[in-house]
Amino acid sequence: MVSQVLQHRLVKNQVFRFVFSAGVGFLVDISAFYLLYHNLLSQHTYQVFSFTVRNFSLSLAISFFLGVIVNFLITKFLVFHESQSRSSKQFIRFVAVAIIGFFANLTVVKLLIQEMDVYPPYARVMAALSLFFVSYFIHKVFSFSLSLRHAS
Repeated sequence: MVSQVLQHRLVKNQVFRFVFSAGVGFLVDISAFYLLYHNLLSQHTYQVFSFTVRNFSLSLAISFFLGVIVNFLITKFLVFHESQSRSSKQFIRFVAVAIIGFFANLTVVKLLIQEMDVYPPYARVMAALSLFFVSYFIHKVFSFSLSLRHAS
């Protein structure tokens, strides 16, 4: 009985649903990062347009945006479903926040790898976790135009 009540409360809790959504998006992101970094992008550097890009940066770019798409869909339909904003507006805002988050993640990943010699998949996890909590509030208020007062 107690576990059912707790389970019901967790499912009703918006923050818990956001953690779930972000967690699924993160699993997609880190899985894709690992596969890209170890299996698909085997060269140390790549030419992207006129830029030389390291394999971990290119892996991060691709995996991050795969995770963003999954995260947006789950967040839209499971977490902030009461939002009255148009889906296109929500998506554009979500992606705008994600782009800023991407560069924040890239900065942290580069620091961890190049300055602290952290193994790239570990650096990716550490960067994502360090930037997670602020994203809930930004997406709630900005991406989905909801008040901070109700977090249920």
